[in-house]
Amino acid sequence: MKQTAFRSIVHDFSYHPRKRLEIFRALELEDKVALLNRTTNYIKEDLLKHLELNECQEVLERFDPDQATDLIQLLPKRKREKVIATLNESLKRDLSLLLSFDPHTAAGLMNLDYIQVDQEDYIDQIAEKVRTHEQKTGKIPLILISSDSNLKGFLPGYRLVLAKPKDKALDHLQKIATLKSTTTQDQVLKFFQTHPHRKAVVLGEHDNVLGVIYSDDIIRLIQEKESASLYDFAGVRAEESVYDAFRRKVKFRYKWLILNLGTAFLAAFTVSIFQDTIAKQVLLAVYMPIVAGMGGNAGTQTLAVMVRGLATEEITTKTIFTVLRNEVGAGFVNGLINGLIVFTIVLVVNHNLLVGAVLGIAMVVNLLIAASFGTLVPVLMQKLGKDPASSATIFITTATDIFGFLAFLGLATVLLR
Repeated sequence: MKQTAFRSIVHDFSYHPRKRLEIFRALELEDKVALLNRTTNYIKEDLLKHLELNECQEVLERFDPDQATDLIQLLPKRKREKVIATLNESLKRDLSLLLSFDPHTAAGLMNLDYIQVDQEDYIDQIAEKVRTHEQKTGKIPLILISSDSNLKGFLPGYRLVLAKPKDKALDHLQKIATLKSTTTQDQVLKFFQTHPHRKAVVLGEHDNVLGVIYSDDIIRLIQEKESASLYDFAGVRAEESVYDAFRRKVKFRYKWLILNLGTAFLAAFTVSIFQDTIAKQVLLAVYMPIVAGMGGNAGTQTLAVMVRGLATEEITTKTIFTVLRNEVGAGFVNGLINGLIVFTIVLVVNHNLLVGAVLGIAMVVNLLIAASFGTLVPVLMQKLGKDPASSATIFITTATDIFGFLAFLGLATVLLR
């Protein structure tokens, strides 16, 4: 199928849920697989729950076991069991293994694209096993070398070409990293950040080989985490897709927006305390959005750095005060720079020395507040067991709005009497 035609199908499939089943059933099997690879989990779930058992079976048997596992987990439990019963014995066995593990651990990330050979096996014997696996799965496996069921290392694929047919696997053995099946996703990410372009064998409770994780598998996980962080910062659920209907979007967003509305009223109440000052000096109202906007932006910058530092465990109890000192220092200097800029603009445009001075000082104060709250709030949220990316944003923006207005309008009340 031509790429332009396929793009049109992806668009119609995604944006027209009532025609989704009809569009999918009209495709060739290979195009069905390609289409599922291009769509979100929400759309996959919507499709799979409407497919017949034999249709689910046909599609799932075209995927690798780890991909099939991700798909079948989208089905309701009862239908999932019925679909698994229809699959071929090999895939059924692989799925049963993969579904038994926590998806948020190393075992949940692994795939089964490997073969195990004995260290005494000859190269020509191993080559035959590789060919058999490739014919069966369409992929060249990782060759793991063991002795008495104990993993010793792996045999690089290129050695099958360079080595002599009667060389033993042991003659070309190379070491390979291992991870326990219970290793968390964050720990797995940390391992691959330290050892890029590598692979690791996942071992079970008794050091038996369960599967393999490649660096390519981790790229997908990193992309998912980056998307989740972006959704969290925006107050959007990770399940939400660009293709979702408006009702679904409302369902995911309205609570967050109502909460933000409440904090906006707090900021409005703060402003209302100084309405007499604003009435006397209307120019203050013109520059109020600058105070709030700059504080919010500075707080978000600090929060982004903190969330990344907490995720990579660069920030600990021992380092937090150093981080706070650096962030507050940066906030103070940035406040001076921006404060001087706004002071000059107000002086040149409005010829008002006092309003310019008040705005400049308020800018310094608000950027100090942004740095302090942007550093401490995510740490506190993590200590309380909350996600810093999603839960800290609202507190930081509320603090910069309220304290920023207090500093700006409070100083104005004192100096502009």
